[in-house]
Amino acid sequence: MLNSVLENTKVPEDDSPTYNAAELTKGGNLARIVLANQIYTLRITKSGKLILTK
Repeated sequence: MLNSVLENTKVPEDDSPTYNAAELTKGGNLARIVLANQIYTLRITKSGKLILTK
């Protein structure tokens, strides 16, 4: 699925990983991301924007 989404999306041409936010949230609107023992929340808003909070 990610490949089909990326076919129509301009992505950076470097080697950095690229993720589909809908896949990260498993079709919902929230995902938790852990970094250095801190938990962050990635939220997809109703208007389709991303918010990352600690």
